Amino acid sequence: MAEPYQRISPFLWFDDKAEEAAKLYVSIFPNSKIHGTTQYPKGAEGPTGRPPGSVMTVSFTLDGQLVTAINGGPMFKFTEAISLVVMCHDQEEIDHYWSKLGEGGDPQAQVCGWLKDKYGLSWQIVPKNISEIANNPKAMEAVMQMKKLDLAVLNKALAS
Repeated sequence: MAEPYQRISPFLWFDDKAEEAAKLYVSIFPNSKIHGTTQYPKGAEGPTGRPPGSVMTVSFTLDGQLVTAINGGPMFKFTEAISLVVMCHDQEEIDHYWSKLGEGGDPQAQVCGWLKDKYGLSWQIVPKNISEIANNPKAMEAVMQMKKLDLAVLNKALAS
């Protein structure tokens, strides 16, 4: 079976938890599944320190978005310079994704709708009208005071 194709897609570098992370992510989002894994062949473990036969890459779809994750070793870490944005329809969705993705993550990294999951990957859990909110000074002032975004407060700020 051919792997799904998408011209541009994220490629995420993990130390050794790529498969675990992929399984968590596909359990959280609808329209998601793992397509397959590759393993490190003998002699290719090199600087990663991963043993032959261990998972090298995981290909998965995350709510329709093709993603690849690699167990590349400890050389590189996630930073807030890259994040995945989750556009939410309502407060229920914001609460769901915030709770599921933030579980075990870094509570100090929670600000303005951003969170860092337990693997160090940054996510933005935002309402679908985030551009309108960002263009409204009162609404943006409210965002800057929040960790998880509160749509009732933001909609009130937009209306004033």
